[in-house]
Amino acid sequence: MQQLNSSPPKGRVIPIVPVSSAAETEVARALQICNACRYCEGFCAVFPAMTRRLEFGQADVHFLANLCHNCGACLHACQYAPPHEFAINIPKAMAEVRGQTYAEYAWPPALGKLYQRNGLTLSLALVFGLTLFLLLAVLLQGGGLGALWGEQLQGSFYQLFPHNLLVGMFAPVFLFVVFALSMGVRRFWSDIKPVTSGVDVSPPAAAEATHDVLKLKYLDGGHGEGCHNEDDAYTLQRRRFHHLTFYGFALCFAATSVATLYHYLFGWEAPYDLPSLPKLLGAVGGVSLMLGTAGLWQLNRKRHPMHGDAKQKPMDLGFIALLFLVAASGLALWLARATPALALLLCLHLGAVMALFATLPYGKFAHGVFRTASLLRHAVEKRQPNPIGLGAD
Repeated sequence: MQQLNSSPPKGRVIPIVPVSSAAETEVARALQICNACRYCEGFCAVFPAMTRRLEFGQADVHFLANLCHNCGACLHACQYAPPHEFAINIPKAMAEVRGQTYAEYAWPPALGKLYQRNGLTLSLALVFGLTLFLLLAVLLQGGGLGALWGEQLQGSFYQLFPHNLLVGMFAPVFLFVVFALSMGVRRFWSDIKPVTSGVDVSPPAAAEATHDVLKLKYLDGGHGEGCHNEDDAYTLQRRRFHHLTFYGFALCFAATSVATLYHYLFGWEAPYDLPSLPKLLGAVGGVSLMLGTAGLWQLNRKRHPMHGDAKQKPMDLGFIALLFLVAASGLALWLARATPALALLLCLHLGAVMALFATLPYGKFAHGVFRTASLLRHAVEKRQPNPIGLGAD
């Protein structure tokens, strides 16, 4: 017999796709108990979304898992958390399903297994390998080892790697990253849309979701005091360091975009100096990114194991390390541009950037993409009548 989803679009029958993995089964079990208790209903977006459902199929579980920000507040508030026999641990269960969705929705599908292998060691090895490759390329241009000490470069890295060569190296990788992430989130969206009312996005819903993403609203523990990290104490550090990392990365990307416009629209070639806009954006963004990733590294290393999926820690640390290396090597390259160390630092920076780009579709960066999609569907769904008439949004 065909079952009806608890939250179908008006006038449509949506069959429930059963959960298929142990992680999905655990989330569905835990949410059934949470739905009977509802003590945490006001903590974050997950719990009001949960109250709109009586059953939890695969798409519902994927949606709610990516809606979770892993703040840990519900774990410490739960009367059924371990060592209770119910052993409810929403943060850990949700984290395990999120990791599964990243791999399942990866494009192309064959590369989804890279999520299990994208750890700290692999990330650093990739930076080392790419840097070595670039150093060898410099040596093969002529000049022997003296070419690596760059006495004749006069602060211009285009003498080592011409602008068109850099564009040819990075543009295809960047376009692939955008395409791969778009294909993955497109499949994710098509799966969760029917179980989140099926209604298209409205301007108010888009505005609310954008606000929640940019503010990291649900990293406040549901009460404004912050998340939990190594214990049950509240802290806003995770939210602040996430902000520094997110906006630092955005400023660095903006600096590159403005520099591209300078080059192609105005014919102003890099390198740029203060107080040019690319340099201001890059300097502020680089410092912010270093501070944010250093803080997240420390918090991640101290995080209580019950607050997430320990198997994903190498992937988390690998992504954090790559972001830090990109920022640190970029700032070092700027500060030492007029020194003989230019060639070595340029190869290190380009190697770190290439390693980051290569792993973006198959690393922790994906969590921001899928979480944004879930927040947008939540903002749409909450504006529709509750199909079971219980709970509050």
